[in-house]
Amino acid sequence: MNLPHFIESEGQLDELLTAPSTALVEVMRSLADPLVILGAGGKMGPSLALLACRAAQQAQSQIRIIAVSRFSDPDSRLELEKGGVETHSADVLNRDQLQALPDSANVVYLVGMKFGTSNDPVPTWATNTIAPVHVCERFAGSKIVALSTGNVYPLVPIETEGSRESDPLTPLGEYPNAAVARERIFQYYASRHATPTVLMRLNYAHDLRYGVLTELAGKIWRGEPIDLTMGYFNAIWQGDANEIILRSFAHCQVPAELINLTSPERYSVRTVAEQLGKLMDRQPQFVGSEAPTALLSNTERMQEKFGMPQVGLQQMLEWIAHWTVNDGPTLNKPTHFATRDGKY
Repeated sequence: MNLPHFIESEGQLDELLTAPSTALVEVMRSLADPLVILGAGGKMGPSLALLACRAAQQAQSQIRIIAVSRFSDPDSRLELEKGGVETHSADVLNRDQLQALPDSANVVYLVGMKFGTSNDPVPTWATNTIAPVHVCERFAGSKIVALSTGNVYPLVPIETEGSRESDPLTPLGEYPNAAVARERIFQYYASRHATPTVLMRLNYAHDLRYGVLTELAGKIWRGEPIDLTMGYFNAIWQGDANEIILRSFAHCQVPAELINLTSPERYSVRTVAEQLGKLMDRQPQFVGSEAPTALLSNTERMQEKFGMPQVGLQQMLEWIAHWTVNDGPTLNKPTHFATRDGKY
């Protein structure tokens, strides 16, 4: 991929996020019509749908890309349709609305709820358990690539290589445990209905408008202190994450496959902040010290199947520093990556 030195606008950013690789174009040639993307109205959904659409166009495939969401933001729906994506408004908690969707042999599942759980856990549990049941029954036998989260793992000692897909799932907090329940439902229906499935455990996706690195850059620029307690993290460029999600249909299987989706390297909050500070000519302020544990994932399985991400840390730091200094827009949707008690 020919990466720009800096990204100057949201238009340029979106163009980069939706530029498919040769490998993805080949995948689109192999998929049956249509590809249904559930939960396409969130942070990752619009760019993922447009990425799939551009890949299909380059593959000269007639496959339709169908984005499904409640679409509370009509502008995002309009942008998808302008890009050639077919849209359907539906709530996956409503069986009738889900039944009215087109049949599909290939489904991407992006539905989930995280923030606000500590104040009112009921909607989180409903979204993360009832919705998967509805989808697994509606699309029984189809290939399903379902987005999960690295939060299903407990914190691990920082000297380890991170949690592996075979490790026990014993996290703290209602949201992480609801995410474990979501996985168990997909695993149950994968075996019960012979539904080939991949569960992608993601932490943390990133573009310039949101993500751990963007949050750190913002704190440095505003002169706010950075807490070092959660001293290490993983983060992957959203374009790479979306590519891997769409390429995962080749790995759907019964029982469900599990894949950690994040950066192969773990990043130090202190080191990253110091690098960002140099790029922005600001001195980061720190409080606290690094705890002996952190949320970290091992990505050997991801690398074996998909290779290395195309965008590395240094490139992201340069883009984000430039974006921050030039007052680039953000989504104001913090990751809460520093949370250690599971209360989101």
